[in-house]
Amino acid sequence: MLRIITDFDGPIVDVSERYYRVYQYCLEKTRYPGQITCLLSKEEFWQLKRQQVSEKRIGEMSGLDEDQARKFAALRRQTVHTLPYLVHDRPVAGAIETLELIQKKLRFDLVVMTMRRVVELDHALNRYDLGRFFPSDRRYCLSNSYVKTTDVKDKPLLMARALKELPPAAQTWMVGDTEADIAAAKSQNIKVIGVLSGIRDRSRLEIYEPDYIVNNLASAVDLIAGSIRAIG
Repeated sequence: MLRIITDFDGPIVDVSERYYRVYQYCLEKTRYPGQITCLLSKEEFWQLKRQQVSEKRIGEMSGLDEDQARKFAALRRQTVHTLPYLVHDRPVAGAIETLELIQKKLRFDLVVMTMRRVVELDHALNRYDLGRFFPSDRRYCLSNSYVKTTDVKDKPLLMARALKELPPAAQTWMVGDTEADIAAAKSQNIKVIGVLSGIRDRSRLEIYEPDYIVNNLASAVDLIAGSIRAIG
C-alpha cells in the first residue's frame, strides 16, 4: 500500500483571499483616524507572504509605525483563523479532481494533516464536500483546545502520532507547502514534495530542502505515480 499524507492549506485549499481580507481588516483597525496608509494589492501582499516577510514588516510597508505594526501583527494572529474569514478559502484549481483520481483510480491511502483545529478543518470539509476523501481516521489536525507553539514544532508531533496510529504502508509520501510540512516528513524519514500552490515560493522552499518541488498536488501525484511505475 502506498500512502500520501497531504497538507490541507496550500495543496488543497487556496487561502490567499482569506489572508488578504484579514490584512485589509487589520490595517483598517490599526491605523489612526485620518492616517494615510498604503494598501498593498493582493498580488503584492501575497508575494510578501510567500517570501516569508513578517507580519510586522508588512504592516510597516503599509504605512504603520512600529507600535501600530506590532498591534497589526497581533490582531492578524487573533483573526486569520476565525470562522467569519474561513468562508473566503477556495479549493485550488484541479485539487478536487486530483483527490478523485487518487481515490477512484490510484487507490492510494489518503491522509490529511493540517495545523487547522478540528472546527476549522470540519468547516472546510463540509463546505466543499471534501470529507468524502478523508474518513475520520485519516484526518490529523489540532484539537480545538490545543495550545500552539510553532508549526515547525507542532507538525512533527502530529506526524509521529499519525505514523503510530495508521496501518503500515510500503511507501509514504508527504505533500505540503511550508517548512513545517518538510520538517514533519524529515522527522520520520518520509519523502516530501513541496508544492508552489501555497504560501511559500520556490526560493523559500528550497532553503528547507524537500525531495522535490512541483507546482501543485496534481503534479505531486504524477511524480509519485511515475516513481512507482519506474520501480515496477
